[in-house]
Amino acid sequence: MFRVLSSSWALLLGMMLLMVGNGLQGTLLGVRGNMEGFSTYQMSIVMSAYFVGFLGGSYLAPGLIRRVGHVRVFAALASFISAVLVLYATWANPWAWAVLRVLIGFCFSGVYVTAESWLNNAATNDTRGKALSLYMIVQMIGIIVAQGLLLVADPAGFILFVIPSVLVSISFAPILLSISPTPAFESSKPVNIRELYNISPLGVVGMFLLGSVFSAQFGMSAVYGGQAGLNLTQISLFVSAFYIGATLFQYPLGWFSDRMDRRVLIFVVAAVGATGAILGAVLSGGFTAMLIAAFVIGGTSNPLYSLLIAYTNDFVETDNMAAVSGGLVFINGLGAIAGPVTTGWFMSAFGPNGYFMFLGIMLLAMAGYAAWRMTQRAAPSSEHTSGYAPVSMSTSPVAVEWAVEEGTEEEEA
Repeated sequence: MFRVLSSSWALLLGMMLLMVGNGLQGTLLGVRGNMEGFSTYQMSIVMSAYFVGFLGGSYLAPGLIRRVGHVRVFAALASFISAVLVLYATWANPWAWAVLRVLIGFCFSGVYVTAESWLNNAATNDTRGKALSLYMIVQMIGIIVAQGLLLVADPAGFILFVIPSVLVSISFAPILLSISPTPAFESSKPVNIRELYNISPLGVVGMFLLGSVFSAQFGMSAVYGGQAGLNLTQISLFVSAFYIGATLFQYPLGWFSDRMDRRVLIFVVAAVGATGAILGAVLSGGFTAMLIAAFVIGGTSNPLYSLLIAYTNDFVETDNMAAVSGGLVFINGLGAIAGPVTTGWFMSAFGPNGYFMFLGIMLLAMAGYAAWRMTQRAAPSSEHTSGYAPVSMSTSPVAVEWAVEEGTEEEEA
């Protein structure tokens, strides 16, 4: 672990600062939008716009990197991020915010592609697994720290928009001044949706549903907090609870994943998450119940991402795993675009409790579909299963392919 830190600390520090900026802007916009009187529908469009840009960036960034190189792409996109974070405060209009969110989603996606390929290249065969784990931990720490920064100034002012802009600008330095060599960039072309569905119907359906769940957490949790009457401190704790749960449950569930039928685990984990969401809706009058619900939902939904990737790759030859994983990321991105809009409709129709209702329905649908799929074909034999590798839904396809390769190598070893 110390070897990884000594060789990649600059990249990891820079990525943590970027995640602080990204985590803060999502929550801050939810709070500020409520103060500006934006409707739930308008805020759902704003939050969905980020995932439109992110999905586009995941597939256009590799071409930019091949054309002009890692350093130029990273510097250009990070500069745009820094500028957009300030423009939010000077242009408080929901439709302007939606345009800016598309742009910042595209830029963050491109930055992740660039930094993750750098980090993967900097690691050796012996340290690559530890580097991936550290990267996942750094991402979660960045998002959690961001929620604490929400309390340092008034969301109605400019300071909270300036802070992430400065942090993103500072993140350039450790990454661009790192002595790590610029890697050659390679990416796999994902398989199409029809082929992917034929390989694993559960993987495709589960990933789409999970994309909606994640984007509702990342984009609409602060909007829900404002509508539910939470104060700023409570909103900060509520959003943090999702990511604390995700961090704590990722590795234990991964351990179980390699020792049992993954469909059973997917069913159990999704059902537990749905139960947490239902309890959140029923007991929404108490803040403690909200925190517990958020902790359970985050602790189950985020590991499901890695579980679905590992399960799908159980039916794929090693050479095709990266391409299949890229297809799953695309499906997840489509679900993420739909998630905030659908969540906004639920909240408009049923009030703030519509937030937990939506999450519960998505997770319950996943559990039900997993149970049905168990009746359709036998589980793969343990000799043909791929290894589980933890990966966050906020990463780019580069990190997902990296995680799949690492999991496969560990399983073969």
